[in-house]
Amino acid sequence: MEYAIDVKGLSKKYKIGEITSKTLVSDIHRFWDKIRGKENSTTLIGKSQINTSNNEFFWALKDIDLSIKQGEVWGIIGPNGAGKSTLLKILSRITKPTSGEITINGRIASLLEVGTGFHPEMTGRENIYMNGAIMGMRKLEINSKLDEIIEFSGVQRYIDTPVKRYSSGMKVRLGFAVAAHLEPEILIVDEVLAVGDAEFQKKCLGKMKEVSNEKGRTVLFVSHNMSAVTSLCSKGLLIKQGISMWNGTISEAIAKYNGDVQFKSNYKFKVNKELEACLSEINIVNIDNKPVNTFSLGDSIRINVFVKVNTAIRNFVVSIGIMDALNYPIRTTWMPEQSVSEGNYEISFSESNLFFASGTYKIVLGLSAGKQKIQYVDDGIFFYIDENSNFLEFNLKNKNQKTGFILNPMDIQIQRK
Repeated sequence: MEYAIDVKGLSKKYKIGEITSKTLVSDIHRFWDKIRGKENSTTLIGKSQINTSNNEFFWALKDIDLSIKQGEVWGIIGPNGAGKSTLLKILSRITKPTSGEITINGRIASLLEVGTGFHPEMTGRENIYMNGAIMGMRKLEINSKLDEIIEFSGVQRYIDTPVKRYSSGMKVRLGFAVAAHLEPEILIVDEVLAVGDAEFQKKCLGKMKEVSNEKGRTVLFVSHNMSAVTSLCSKGLLIKQGISMWNGTISEAIAKYNGDVQFKSNYKFKVNKELEACLSEINIVNIDNKPVNTFSLGDSIRINVFVKVNTAIRNFVVSIGIMDALNYPIRTTWMPEQSVSEGNYEISFSESNLFFASGTYKIVLGLSAGKQKIQYVDDGIFFYIDENSNFLEFNLKNKNQKTGFILNPMDIQIQRK
């Protein structure tokens, strides 16, 4: 079978302080800042973030080898900053590699950032035709797909409105509809789908399965949602710090990813003064307020969240979510709305008699003002539940996650009638 993508020794080097999103607008801003002798206003990386001088380089990707056959569906996984998006940008010809060889057989459609490939002054309809033309399609071919694209996107009402007036969710819906329906041989989708609602994400996953299974197209999918990756992909590439750590089946790639999880009881975060409020620290403790990262079935857990409020908020809410190692949501808890003034706050979330099956769990956290999001943190905050039990009176035949996550016993009665 012919390879859709064949990569050998692919590397990408950046100079510290000159990293951009590789869009024309950001490059212009960066160039203008440089002329005026000011800091890069786009995505400058400084000494506070990386322990090196601005005259040094770092490798976003280093010696990546990857061969993808036609019709295969690959999940590209790894922690934040691993180089996943850089890889997709290079394969999509948005940015150039520093070294290495890339062979691509087939037409590529990419959805990497909100609004990628859209001209803001043009309408949604006009952008569909423009994207099709860029992909080498004739107007007749685009016409045959137009109604299907518009219907799938769900933006029928605004299809003749300039894209600059679209919300982020509308841009993503239209962008995916265009990328998936213009019949590319290779479809590349980044984490951008997380912007859409749950129903649209489900539609997208279904469409990607259809594109790969029924039409034999090749799909590359980057996501932190391991449940989605597992359901869609058969092959996987695990990247960490720009280096390929595993290349093979997706199940083994995910197992290796989760196997490297670091369990801590304390997590500190850089304070962002630009936000109305921001997370500064999380502590995971037991009932005696002692730092722990491993619990037994039936233990009590307390998650202490430290927040810095930078400006008064009338309806401040802190929420935490607990997810499994594949990012499947287990539970979410919201703090009641509070009126808060500027200052530092501690919010404690407690759970008695922890009835979760043994295994790895992840904590995510959100700050909001009512329904308006302020900050969302998904930064590798993990804890572990072992198979020990403080509830010996319960006949628990299975304590692992294979039979479910919640182990609360039910009252069961049997009567002969």
